[in-house]
Amino acid sequence: MRVLVTGAEGFLGRNLRVRMAEVGGHEVLPIGRGASEEALREAAAAADCVVHLAGVNRPPDPADYAAGNTGTTERLCAILAATGRKQPVIFSSSTQAALDNPYGRSKRGAEEALQAYAEATSAPVHLFRLTNVFGKWSRPNYNSAVATFCHNIARGLPITIHDPASPLQLVYVDDVVRAFLEVLEHPHEGGGFRDAGPVYATTVGDVVETLRAIHAGRETLLTPRVGTGLVRALHSTYLSFLPTDGFAYQVPRHGDPRGEFVEMLRTLDSGQFSYFTAHPGITRGGHYHHSKTEKFLVIRGTARFGFRHVVTGERCELTVRGGEGSIVETAPGWAHDVTNIGDDELIVMLWANELFDRNRPDTIAMKVNG
Repeated sequence: MRVLVTGAEGFLGRNLRVRMAEVGGHEVLPIGRGASEEALREAAAAADCVVHLAGVNRPPDPADYAAGNTGTTERLCAILAATGRKQPVIFSSSTQAALDNPYGRSKRGAEEALQAYAEATSAPVHLFRLTNVFGKWSRPNYNSAVATFCHNIARGLPITIHDPASPLQLVYVDDVVRAFLEVLEHPHEGGGFRDAGPVYATTVGDVVETLRAIHAGRETLLTPRVGTGLVRALHSTYLSFLPTDGFAYQVPRHGDPRGEFVEMLRTLDSGQFSYFTAHPGITRGGHYHHSKTEKFLVIRGTARFGFRHVVTGERCELTVRGGEGSIVETAPGWAHDVTNIGDDELIVMLWANELFDRNRPDTIAMKVNG
C-alpha cells in the first residue's frame, strides 16, 4: 500500500517512517515542509492512504495557527477529493482541539475539514486527539516540555519550572506510532475518533525529578525503575538526547595486589552489578552471608569456587571456565571464595541481590580452608 505522509520530516513523521520501513508492506510517499503543491498533488493521486501529520505547534505569530493547521488541512482535503479515490486519512490532532485557544481552534478546524471530506467522499477519517507526545527525535523548545528538559539536563543547562505540581498528561511516541500502524492494517474500516496510549498522568515536577535521577545515575550508579511504563519511556527519551561525546562515562575502579573490583550499576530493589579480576593464584572472598545472595559468571580464565558450611563444616568445590556460561550461586550460611587456578587473569561478573550497606554489610569473614 502506498501511504502519503505529510509532515514526514517532523517528530512523528520520522518515527512513523522508520517503523513502516521495519514492518514492510508499505511504500511511503513523504511530503515535507518544503514540498511543492505539484509534489503534493502527485503523491495524493498515487496514494492509497494518507497519514496527515503536518501542522504548526509554536509559530511566531498565533495568527499563523489557522493557516498552518486548518488551512493546510483544507487544501489537503480539496486535493484528495479531486482525485476521486476516497483515500482513508489518519490525522494527528490534539486534545487541545476541545479548548478555546488559537492552537485548539486551528486543530478543531482541521478536524472539521476532514469530517467534511469524509461525508462528501465516504472515505474513512481516523482522528487521533493526542496529548503531549514525547520520545526520540523530538525537538527541544518546540515539540514538548519533555524534549526541552531532556536536552538541557543532558547538557547541564538550566531548566525553567513554573509550577512543579502542574498536572501533565503524556503519551509516548512509540505507542502513537503503534496505534497508527494498527489503523494502517485496515484503513478502510471504521473511522472517527481513536485513541493512542497509554496516556500517563503525572506532574511537571515528577517528570523533572525522574529525569534528574536518570542523569545522576552516572555518578551514583543507582538507576530508577526503567523497565516499564512512563519511567522506561522517559529513560529512553533522555538517552536519545545525549550528545555523542556523552555516550560513554567512567565508573570508579578499585585495585589492589589481588586485582580490580569495579561496580557497574545499582538498582532500587534488585541489587547491584559489578565485576572483579584476580591474578593467577589469587583467592578472593573468604566470607559468608546470612541473607545476601550472589551470582557469579566467569567471563575469562579458570576459577575454583570453594564452599564451607558455617555450622557443619561440610565443604565442596566447583571449577568453572570462562565461556562455559555457568552461573555459580552462593547460599546463605556457606562461606565461599574464588581462586584463579589458571595461567591468565580471571574476570568474573557478579550480581548481588541487595545493595551493599556499610552499616549492615551482612559479610562475615571466614576462610573456606582453614
